[in-house]
Amino acid sequence: MVYSEDVFKRKSEFGGSIELICGSMFSGKTEELIRRLNRARIAKLKVEIFSPKADTRFSEDALVSHNANSIPSTPVDSASAILLLSNDAHVIGIDEAQFFDDELPDVCNVLANKGIRVIVAGLDMDFKGRPFGPMPAIMAIAESVTKLQAVCVKCGNPAHYSYRLIPDNARILLGEKESYEPRCRSCYNS
Repeated sequence: MVYSEDVFKRKSEFGGSIELICGSMFSGKTEELIRRLNRARIAKLKVEIFSPKADTRFSEDALVSHNANSIPSTPVDSASAILLLSNDAHVIGIDEAQFFDDELPDVCNVLANKGIRVIVAGLDMDFKGRPFGPMPAIMAIAESVTKLQAVCVKCGNPAHYSYRLIPDNARILLGEKESYEPRCRSCYNS
C-alpha cells in the first residue's frame, strides 16, 4: 500500500509494523530487504538502514547482497543505537539481525509503536540448526514473516539450513561460500 506524505505526517494514527525476512544463508534475505527498501524510497519515504558493525564482509557502509546489489547503511554497535539514529524515518531496515543483542525485539517494538515500518532480515537458524540470536523473539512479534529458501547444493531441493564446511564450533563465524553452503534437511543431516 502506498501512502501520501499527508498520511505519514499522521503515521502514528495507523500504527507501524514489523516485517521479518528470514531463511538460510544464500536464500536472498538481503536482496529482498534491499528490494523493499528501494520501493519505499521510490514512494518518497524517508528510509534509514542499519547493520551490525561487526559484519563488514562486503562493505562498511552499505548492505550488499550476494548478487552485488547494494544500498547505503549505517553500521551500529548495538540495537539501542538504532533508536538514537532513526531520524524521523518512515521505514527502518535492519540486516543481519541475528548478530544484534537481545534488545533488538524491544527496539523494533518501540519503532513500530511510533508508527514506523520496520523491516528486519536475518538468519533464523545457526549452523547447528538452532534458533539464532533475537530472531525467534522478532518472529513472534512481527506482523508478517517471509521465510525464504535457498537451493540445496547437494540435491537441488529447497534448502532451509546453513551447513558449515569448516571445522569450527564458534556460533558466530563470518564467512561466505568458502565456509557455508545451503542444504535441505536430508542433505544437512547426512
